[in-house]
Amino acid sequence: MLRLSWTQPEDLLPHALVAATLDGRDVDDARRRWADAGGSVDAAVSGATPDRAPIELRALARGLMNDIDALPLPAALAADEPDDVDAMLAAAPGGWEGPAETTDDRMLGAWLGRAAGCLLGKPVEKISREGIRAIAESTGNWPIRGYFTEIGLDAGIAARYPWNRRSRPTSLVENIDGMPEDDDLNFPLIALDLLERVGAGFSTDDVAQSWLANLPGGRVFTAERIAYRNLLDGYEPIEAGGAGNPFQDWIGAQIRTDVYGWASPGDPERAARLAHTDARLSHARNGVYGACFAAAASSAAITTGSVDDVILAGLSVVPASSRYAAAIARGVELGRSELHDEAAIDAIYADYGHLHWVHVLNNAALLAFALTRSSGDFARAVTLAVSGGWDTDSTGATAGAIAGALAGASALPPSFIKPLHNRLASSVPRFDGIGFDELARRTRAVSA
Repeated sequence: MLRLSWTQPEDLLPHALVAATLDGRDVDDARRRWADAGGSVDAAVSGATPDRAPIELRALARGLMNDIDALPLPAALAADEPDDVDAMLAAAPGGWEGPAETTDDRMLGAWLGRAAGCLLGKPVEKISREGIRAIAESTGNWPIRGYFTEIGLDAGIAARYPWNRRSRPTSLVENIDGMPEDDDLNFPLIALDLLERVGAGFSTDDVAQSWLANLPGGRVFTAERIAYRNLLDGYEPIEAGGAGNPFQDWIGAQIRTDVYGWASPGDPERAARLAHTDARLSHARNGVYGACFAAAASSAAITTGSVDDVILAGLSVVPASSRYAAAIARGVELGRSELHDEAAIDAIYADYGHLHWVHVLNNAALLAFALTRSSGDFARAVTLAVSGGWDTDSTGATAGAIAGALAGASALPPSFIKPLHNRLASSVPRFDGIGFDELARRTRAVSA
C-alpha cells in the first residue's frame, strides 16, 4: 500500500504536538488522549510510518489536529511574531540602504551558486553531522572541499550512513552531469514564471494556481504537501497553509524566494512583500520570516559586496523580537567568535538541536554562521553550511545563492561550476534543460 509521507493523520499529530509545545500552547490533554488511545507521540524523523493506523485512531488524530489548530497563540508570542505583512514590517528594524544596481555576472553567480550549493548537499541530506564527516574523512574530503564521492568510501561507513536514495545517482562527483532536479530549484522557477506571466502584483491565489498547474504532487513536501492537499480538498489559498499543518515553521518557504530578491535589487522591503505573498500559502510566522529574510538578503547580495550588509538587509524585514531574528543573530555571533568551526557548530546544536532537521530556525542559525564565518567566500560558505548537517541541500542552496551573488559567476570555483554544464533538469513545464545563463537573463528582464 502506498503511504505518502507527511499526509497521514497519525503521522502528522505527533509533529503538531511538538509545534504547539514550541509555541507555548497547552496540548497536554491532546497528548494524553492520543497516548491513551495507543497513538505514538514520537514525531517521525522522515516519511510515513510503515503501517496504517486503525480507522478509529485516524479519526481521533484528525479531531485532535482540529483542536490544536483552534488553540490561540500566547498573547506575547502573537505580538512578537505577527503574520500580517504590514505588521511584520512594522515590527522589523527596516532602514537598510544600499546600492540598487547589479550586473549580469552577479545575477548568473546567484543562480549558479544556488545550484552548486544545493548539489553539494543533495547526497548527504538526512545524514547526521557525524555521518557527513565520516564519509568525507573516508574519501579524503575533510574538511569538505568539493562534491562528495563514494570512490574509496569504507564499506562499513557506507552501510552505516547510506546516501540520500534519490540523489546518489546524480549528485556524486563521479556521476554529476548537469544540475539534477530538486525542489530547491523548482520553486525558484515557479517564482520566475509568476513574475514573467503575472508580474509583481501576483497574488497568493496565483501562487496556488501555479503549483497545481506546474508541480506534480510528488515534488512537494512537508508544509507544501499539506497546503497542496488542502487546495485539492477545496480550501481557499489563504486558508490552505493553516489547516492540519504542523510544518508552518519549517524551511520550505525559505527555499522558494531568492528570485523575488534578485528581481528587487537593493530593495529588501519589496522583495519581502513578494516573498510574503508566496510564503503564506503554506507557512506562518517564522516559516514566512525565513522566506522574507532570504528574499531581502538576496536583494542585497546582488548589489552589495558585504556579508554583513546582506544579513542586515535580511533582518531589516524580520520582526526584531521573533525567534527567527534571534536564530540569525546567534549564527552571526558564532560566526564572528574565536571558536573553531566545529565548536561553533556544536554551540548551534546545543541551542537548536532539539528541532527537526527541516525546521527553519536551526537551519537559519547555521546559514548565518556559514555566511559570517566565510566572509562571503563561496567554497567556504557552502562547505560550512553542508558540513553542519540538517537540511543540507536547502541551506547549502541559500548559502550558495548569496555567496554566488556576492562573488559573481566569473569568480566562482570551476570545480563547483563546470559539472553543472549550464543545464538544469526540472519537471516544471518549459524549464527542463534550461541554461543558467538564460535564467539569469530572464531574471534581469523582470527586475524592478
